[in-house]
Parts: sequence; structure tokens; C-alpha cells
Amino acid sequence: MVLSRASSSPDDPDAAVRCTFASRYACESLPRFRMPERSTPREAAYQIINDELMLDGNPRLNLASFVTTWMEPECDKLIMGSINKNYVDMDEYPVTTELQNRCVNMIAHLFNAPIKEDETAIGVGTVGSSEAIMLAGLAFKRKWQNKRKEQGKPCDKPNIVTGANVQVCWEKFARYFEVELKEVKLSEGYYVMDPVKAVEMVDENTICVAAILGSTLTGEFEDVKLLNNLLTEKNKETGWDVPIHVDAASGGFIAPFLYPELEWDFRLPLVKSINVSGHKYGLVYPGVGWVIWRRKEDLPEELIFHINYLGTDQPTFTLNFSKGSSQIIAQYYQLIRLGFEGYKNIMQNCMENTAVLRAGIEATGRFDILSKEAGVPLVAFSLKDSGRYTVFDISENLRRFGWIVPAYTMPADAEHVAVLRVVVREDFSRSLAERLVSDVVKILHELDAHAAQVVKVSSAVAKQSVSGDGGVVTKKSVLETEREIFTYWRDQVRKKTGVC
Repeated sequence: MVLSRASSSPDDPDAAVRCTFASRYACESLPRFRMPERSTPREAAYQIINDELMLDGNPRLNLASFVTTWMEPECDKLIMGSINKNYVDMDEYPVTTELQNRCVNMIAHLFNAPIKEDETAIGVGTVGSSEAIMLAGLAFKRKWQNKRKEQGKPCDKPNIVTGANVQVCWEKFARYFEVELKEVKLSEGYYVMDPVKAVEMVDENTICVAAILGSTLTGEFEDVKLLNNLLTEKNKETGWDVPIHVDAASGGFIAPFLYPELEWDFRLPLVKSINVSGHKYGLVYPGVGWVIWRRKEDLPEELIFHINYLGTDQPTFTLNFSKGSSQIIAQYYQLIRLGFEGYKNIMQNCMENTAVLRAGIEATGRFDILSKEAGVPLVAFSLKDSGRYTVFDISENLRRFGWIVPAYTMPADAEHVAVLRVVVREDFSRSLAERLVSDVVKILHELDAHAAQVVKVSSAVAKQSVSGDGGVVTKKSVLETEREIFTYWRDQVRKKTGVC
């Protein structure tokens, strides 16, 4: 059946030859709650949906997101060519499964997993770091439960220690899988987990301590090596065996290329698993993530399902069932297309453009830079003076120029700190960085002028409000002040133009 022919009807025989904007579809509201009774020609369906999508923001100018927004045309072709492959059908698509295994092996070696050159690594592709963290967390929980049962101890109150700066997926894991989340609070000027405080919160029910390589808030790398050393000492003192998971969603594809001497990965004995987002600085469209385990023993066998095909054993450990193959293939493309050299060059470019942006923001003299120079390529900054306007005003005004720059407050106990954050991705060039700084400067001047005018008019209004008895100015709400300002300007316009 060809649905596009359904538009022809006895009451409108010429509908098939009309262009979309000359048809009824251009003047009818789109369905929002129920399926339409009649079919829509494919051209019209495409056009009206595409027109609505024009109101979305431009992904390339979405500086809130760490997610990749550009790939080479050759990779786009591979993605479209495999968009109809269901990854879970391993028997039908054995080559796709093999490409996933190759990605796991390459990433495991990148993270210094203790495996031989020809040894298969333990890991799996996911739809993102959220699923990867769920899987890693389940492995820690099950392993902790098994050990507690062997010791004859209760295993009904597991907990996990993290910083308050963790991404929401950690909160989801804790709530969905009934694990207490023990958060190390932040403080002004220190926006990552303090390893000393984290280890102090560890007890016999702690299934793992989660460290972040690339905080969502400021891009900073947490000190995993110090955490490893402190936790090793505590384990020796108590007889516990509390491990570490590294959430390298943002920094996993940065640190190996820019900071090869930094010890954060499987070089540290207590690091048992690492997750990384392929769709962030792995340079693949959303959504693909990866989770790698140190060794086979760190992933409890009862969580793994085994599929035997082509004479080999294929372990599978995922939360979902069906998923597309395109992003797995795209990740393999990027790994072999760019190689170590290519990834390093891209990350260096990102850091150089971050430095340009940072210098431009600092040069305004209006902001404090909260992000560090080392870490994920981003700039997080707060206003030195928020008395007249806030970072939220700046964020809102930047949208006039097409920029999407988030403004947010820090987690507990630094909620009073509000910041703007610009993530520098592969496709954010120096010219765009310079343009963004220029637009920020324009907005600052506009907000300064507006704030000065508000003060001037408020003063004029206040003079008219002075009471005759004590000369006391009545305290007014913001809404009342704005109404009075509006009235003041309306009267001024009427005086000059005579317009009512």
C-alpha cells in the first residue's frame, strides 16, 4: 500500500498535484493527542515536521552540551547504511558485534587495563554513560552482596560514596537499585569531591567510591590517585575491600591524549571499572557509551548472559534489549580514522580554543573563572557583581544571538554560587569563540545601560513617593517598581508626542 496516494479523495481529486503550501495541510493544526484519521502525503508530512523543527536551537551553537554535533560525511554514510540494524541480533550481524569487541579492546588498552595484546578485554557498549554506570553499579552491588553472604553478614543496606557534583545518573542508580547515596558536599572554591572526606564516609556497607574524571559543573578532574592511596590505607586498617569506579564520561577520551602521565585509570589497583561516553569526546553522535572492567573477576558471572555463535562465546550484559548499531560502527570509524594522533590533535585544538575563550571572558573584568586550565575543555564563570543583573539574564540574552549557554547554581553546600558554562567541542572554532566573547561584551553593555536607567527612573519615582511627614520612602516590590517605571516612561512619551 502506498500511503502517499491516500491524499486523493472524491471531494478533492486535485490534491495529489498541489504543492504542500497550497494544500489543506498548511492551514490545519497538527495532531497533538490522537492519530489523524486520514493519511498525510510523505512530502507534506516531511515539510510540516521540518518546519516545526526549525524552532529548535542550532546544535552547533548549543554550548550547554558535551555531546558531539558534527561528524565527517563518510561516517554519516556508514551511520545511514546501518541504521536498520538491530545490534542485539548478533547471529544476524556478527561483523557489527566484532566491531563492538574491537572498540572495547581499544578503549581498554587506552585505559591501561592489565591485559595482553591479544587478550580480549571485559566491557560492553551501551546507549550512553548512564546505562554504563547502572551496569557498573550493579556489578559492585552484586559482588558486595555475594561477599557479605559468604561472611554471614547482612547485605540489605549497601551505599555508594560520591561527590555532590555527580551527574544525575548516579542518583538514578541509587534510587532505582536501592543503594544509599552518600554525597561529599562541596564548598565555595572547591567544586569536586574531596578524597579525604570521601574516604571518611566509607564504611563496611560501601560497595564503591565513584570518582569523576571531568566534572559536569567545572570540567575538573578529581584526584583519583590520592583517593586510591587513602582508600588503600583504610582497607588495610579495616580489612575491607572497597573499590573505586571512575566516571570518565567526559574526560575518558581527553586524559589519555593530553595528560598521559596522569594516573587515574587501571594503573591504580583499586580502580575496577571505568565508563566513558563515546558520544562526548569520543566524537560520535548520541547515543553510545562504554564500560570497561579491570578483569573478568570484577564482573559477577551471574549478571552475564552468554550467546554462542560462530564457534565463540559471546557474553552480553545490558539493561535494554534492542538498540541501533550505527553508533557502534561510528565509534569504530573514529578510532581507526583518527587514531591516537588524530584524537590528540583534536583535543589540543579544543584546549587552545578554550584558552582563547577563557582569556576573552577574563578580559572583560566582569567575571571570575571557576574552571581549571587542565581538565575538560570548558569555561565556567560567575559574575563578580550580581547586584544589578545575574548570569541567568546573560544566558537569556545570549539566545538572541543564537547561543545556548546554560546558567545554573552549584550543588550543596555551594548553592549561592551561580555560573555560566561554555563547553568547547571539536566543532567550536576560534572564530566562534571570539564571536561569543564579542556578543557577551555587547550584552554586558546593554544590561549595564538598562540597569543604570532603572536606577535613574527608580530614583525619580522614589522622590515622588516621599511622604510629607517624615520623608520616608515606601518600600516597594519589584513588580510595583516596574509598573511605576512603565508609567513614568509612558507619561514621558505622551508629553513629547501627544500620543494617548
